[in-house]
Amino acid sequence: MSPKSTIQSPESSPPSPAAAHSKLSTQDRGLTHINSAGEARMVDVGEKDDTQRVAEAAARVRMSREAFDAIVAGNLKKGDALGVARIAGIMAAKRTSELIPLCHPIALTRVEVTCTPNAETGDVIDVYSRVACLGKTGVEMEALTAASVAALTIYDMAKAIDKGIVIEAVRLLSKSGGKSGNWTQP
Repeated sequence: MSPKSTIQSPESSPPSPAAAHSKLSTQDRGLTHINSAGEARMVDVGEKDDTQRVAEAAARVRMSREAFDAIVAGNLKKGDALGVARIAGIMAAKRTSELIPLCHPIALTRVEVTCTPNAETGDVIDVYSRVACLGKTGVEMEALTAASVAALTIYDMAKAIDKGIVIEAVRLLSKSGGKSGNWTQP
């Protein structure tokens, strides 16, 4: 039996959920980055008002006690992992539109990144980012990119000691400003 013989004709079966879904306009589905032909597009934000926008994001870097102790003591062969990660996160926030295809280039007014060893666990570095701008579109992606790249940098700096480092819980913590208003991670 050929694979074609097992496929029902469109006339003999009800439309699939995907087919029914595709008949909705992209606006009806809330897909602002898809045009009417289903192609990706950058949203026009030209008519939006400039507002103060802030986003905070976080990530967690879990590792062996040996790697954690070396980072805290500043004994890595590559140098100061936390300082380098902080700078990498700041640089990444500024270049988000080059990494995420449909992000707008944004004139950021502030980027903060902290990388804090969690003394209670002894095996986690908590990464936090806060990004701000006065603009027409939000900075959530910039905050997430900053936290992600800072976490990746910690991995890169300490992988000689522990290749099993885990980057986890990358998440948006909060955002404010813009038409959709404020949001905080529940």
